[in-house]
Amino acid sequence: MITWWMRLCIVVVAGALVLTAAVVGVAPRVWKIANAHIESPVALPAWEGIAKRTYVYDRAGNEIAAYELENSQPVLLSQIPQPVIQAVLAVEDREFYNHHGVNMRGLFRATLSNFEGGARQGASTITQQVVKVEYLGGLERDGRYKLLQIIYALRLEKERTKDEILERYLNTIYFGNNTYGIQAASEVYFGKKVEDLTLVEGTFLAGLIQAPSSYDPIRRPQQSKRRFGQALDAVVDVGLMEATEANSIKMCLDPPEDSTAIAECANSWQIPEVVQTIAEKKITRTHFSEEVKSYLLNKSNLLGDTYQERYNKLFRGGLSIYTTLDPVAQTAAENARVTQLPSNTAGIETAIVTLDSKSGAVRAMVGGKQFVAGRNEVNMALAPRQTGSSIKMFILSAAIQAGVQNDDLLDGTLPCTLPNPDDPKNPFVAEQGVSRPLGPVEEMTWYSINCAFGRLSQMVGLDRVVDTTYRMAHNLYLYPERNPAEREPLHPYASFATGANEMSPLDMASGAQTLANNGVHMDPYYIESISGPDGTVLYQHQDEGVAVLTPDAAAKTTNIMTGVLVSGTARRSALEGRVAAGKTGTQDNNTNSWMVGFTPELVTAVWVGHPDKYLPMVNIPEFLAVGVDNVVGGTFPARIWKATMDAALVGQPATFFPTPSANPRASMRLYLPGTDCLTPVTAPPTETSTPTDTVPADPTVTTVPTTTTTSTTTTSTTLVPPVPGAITDLNTTVPRGVVDPTWPVPTIDPALYTVGSC
Repeated sequence: MITWWMRLCIVVVAGALVLTAAVVGVAPRVWKIANAHIESPVALPAWEGIAKRTYVYDRAGNEIAAYELENSQPVLLSQIPQPVIQAVLAVEDREFYNHHGVNMRGLFRATLSNFEGGARQGASTITQQVVKVEYLGGLERDGRYKLLQIIYALRLEKERTKDEILERYLNTIYFGNNTYGIQAASEVYFGKKVEDLTLVEGTFLAGLIQAPSSYDPIRRPQQSKRRFGQALDAVVDVGLMEATEANSIKMCLDPPEDSTAIAECANSWQIPEVVQTIAEKKITRTHFSEEVKSYLLNKSNLLGDTYQERYNKLFRGGLSIYTTLDPVAQTAAENARVTQLPSNTAGIETAIVTLDSKSGAVRAMVGGKQFVAGRNEVNMALAPRQTGSSIKMFILSAAIQAGVQNDDLLDGTLPCTLPNPDDPKNPFVAEQGVSRPLGPVEEMTWYSINCAFGRLSQMVGLDRVVDTTYRMAHNLYLYPERNPAEREPLHPYASFATGANEMSPLDMASGAQTLANNGVHMDPYYIESISGPDGTVLYQHQDEGVAVLTPDAAAKTTNIMTGVLVSGTARRSALEGRVAAGKTGTQDNNTNSWMVGFTPELVTAVWVGHPDKYLPMVNIPEFLAVGVDNVVGGTFPARIWKATMDAALVGQPATFFPTPSANPRASMRLYLPGTDCLTPVTAPPTETSTPTDTVPADPTVTTVPTTTTTSTTTTSTTLVPPVPGAITDLNTTVPRGVVDPTWPVPTIDPALYTVGSC
């Protein structure tokens, strides 16, 4: 029988033979490398920056999102409790502060253990593990790899202090479950900051380092418990913990099936078996945070010119992204969604966007149901839908800019048949909505009269209406140059006034912002600034804006739209103690309903409908229960809008819109040449010896002067001489393709003409 001392002798002799053979085999190469190092010293490559999590903050500084690939959260060595550091050293490298990068005693001990066939031991020091991560990734694990690891470790110890090496190690070593570094591991396994780790928790984490996948407590709890027991033995060996405490912990990891043991272990430490989060840092992905991510990756070059560069900076760059989101406005919008729109089995939802009136900053965004990855990712705040009459605010703006007045007269009688310029054989026929006889433009706006605005859109010119809409609502997702394959462009439809084109809540809010900001459009934006990991400001938002409407045109349009909340379709949703303007909208068959409104401080657009289809919102049981049989803009959308705005504006002083200038002329009749035919009113005879031609002072007013003499009582129908930029032919309107915002709209003096159908 082979005694223990004989076995020891055999092991020693065999080990010596192995080491001798290794030395003989590699000696020439070692000598060559050593001499090369002496003759031409080569410094180690600089450490690359550790991948860091990017954090996203709202306007108040609250953390609202975090983007990462590797869960890596570097910390200073001084932030890590000393008992935790000592536990890691006890398990991984007890001689760390004594060796120079390579522990020869540990190497020999591991060789003997492995040769005897016992549990395999690693011989790498902490320094060698850092070398492996930093410099040797991707190299084949052969004799040269081990030699390079030793040489690099010795060199690294000369270039870096022990604390620098240990800090790097604790911030980069893998702990499993996508955690790189001890802070990430502390968060995932214990739901706490690294500063709060205990000795026992630090010992558990130290045990994971050797083989984090094999010892994963979540997927392999039994293997994890065994490894934890070994780590406890290591800290006992170095005097960090009493053996009785360690044995008590180990016993309670798998307590015997008796009541006494169960009682004793009731409060004993147990390994983590579920992924944790830090309570104060628990973050829910939202439609807003996901859109910020998409914007930085796909819709801007703020983080770099290539996708890969942007991707690396966003997910590994440790950025601080400060967004425009206002927690007060966001909470207001979320509460309005819950309290004002009843839960329903029909699947009807709402989307809400709130912008800062002055800057265009996105203050709130509700994209429908809460964002759920893989299940509910569509952001309805950005989804184009038919607008119903809410689109009329763009027609009104274009008309006022062209010289139309609030008291000019429009015919809103139903039904009406209007030409369809792009499809003459199929005229636009409006049969739904409210019928209203000839009346002021402002009243036609308040009551959202389809025939009146169908006529007005063609009087203004459909191409000009489209152009005005693009310029007022310009944003990341809506612009005339956008590829039609990505999004259907706006068309000069004859049915423009009834919502034939599709717009998103962000589009509509963006257009209203132009009015709220006295005609100056500011593109909506999400990000105020971006800082690097060292605090350097990498980006700061700046936008001078674009003057789309004159201040007076914006003031006059806004003044008309305030009537919608006073006596019009949204009169039941006036705000508490402050002035507001807005426009409701309802699509055919009640498939989409809207409220878009604003104050001098905030703009909010609300859409209500089914996110996946155009479902008529009629006689839905849950809505009938609260007295709404047909969902129109003045019902749930207006209620949601009011609840959002009232809460978002709490504490802000009430301000007022600019006062529009007085009308420069008398009220005129607006008419559509080719559809509306004019009949001169016969003037009473007068006695005069000299013919007199009356030419209108305002070139936008087209009239036919009368000529009288002593010998006749008839009137003539001579047209006024052509005036540049003025319409002087009673049978024409704005030519196709003309988008000049000041091109006048056809008007006549109702005292001189009557208007009838052609």
